Amino acid sequence: MGKKKILFASQEIYPYLPETKMSNVGLHLPKKSIEQGNEIRVFLPKFGTIKEKTNNLHEVIRLSGMNLIIDDFDHQLIIKVASIQSARMQIYFIDNDEYFPRKIKFHDEEGNFMKNNEERMIFYCKGVIETVKKLGWSPDMIHCQGWFSSLIPLYIKTLYKEDPLFKDTKVIYSVFDTDFEGELDSALMEKLLFERKLEESDVKGIKNPSFINLNKFAIDYSDAITQASKTINSDVSDYIKKSDKPFMKYPGEENYEETYNNFFDTLVEEEELELSE
Repeated sequence: MGKKKILFASQEIYPYLPETKMSNVGLHLPKKSIEQGNEIRVFLPKFGTIKEKTNNLHEVIRLSGMNLIIDDFDHQLIIKVASIQSARMQIYFIDNDEYFPRKIKFHDEEGNFMKNNEERMIFYCKGVIETVKKLGWSPDMIHCQGWFSSLIPLYIKTLYKEDPLFKDTKVIYSVFDTDFEGELDSALMEKLLFERKLEESDVKGIKNPSFINLNKFAIDYSDAITQASKTINSDVSDYIKKSDKPFMKYPGEENYEETYNNFFDTLVEEEELELSE
C-alpha cells in the first residue's frame, strides 16, 4: 500500500492539553502514521487553556482571515501552528477570539458549561474543512476524535460531497468515554440549517444534542468506527453494532496504535479493491 494522506481532527492532543487517554491518542496516532510514511495534517481547537508563548504558537497569515457564517453571523477564522519536535509533527490550531477566550476550554472560570459550545463546535468543524480547502490538500481519510469533531462526518458527506478534494474521502470516527458536563443548546439543529444545502432530514439526529446523540450522529455519517476507550456508553455501543459498519473494538492501551493502523490499512485496501473492480 502506498503513502496515504490522512487528516486528524482532534479534540485533545498532548502536550497542548493535559495527559489523558484521548490526548495520548491524539499524539500517538498521527505520530505512528508519520513513521509509516503517510502524509498527514493534524488539527486542534485553540482552547484558551493552551498557552501560546509556552508552546510557540504563531499565526499563519496566508490561511487566516476568512469568515465562517454561523447562525447568520460572520466569525473570523484564525489559523495558528506549532510543532511537536519529538514527533516531527506540525499542529494546526483553529482559533477565534470570541469562541476560544483565554483560560477557557468547555467551562467558564466559574465552572459553568459554555452557553455557546454548540457554535464553537460548528466553528471548529467547519474551520478544519475550510482550512484544508485553502491548503488545496485532498485527504484519503479523515480521522475524527471526540464529540467536538462529531459534525465533520456530516459536512463531508453532505455539503462537501461534490467538492473534488473530498469526493473520495473516507471518514473514521473514534468513540471515547469522555462525556461533557452540561448541555448543548438545543438550537444546534436550527443553526446547522442556516447552511442552505442542508435539509431538516440531514440533521434530525441531533434535535436533542446530547453526548449520546452526537456520537450516534457522527456514526451515521462515518464510513468506519473505532472504540478508543476501554468502555463506552452501552447505548452508543449497541448503535455501532446495528450500523453494521466496519468497527474496531478497543484492543488495549499497549496495542491501540498498531491495531488502529492495521484497521486503517484494511479499510484502504478494501477501497482500492472496490475502485479496481
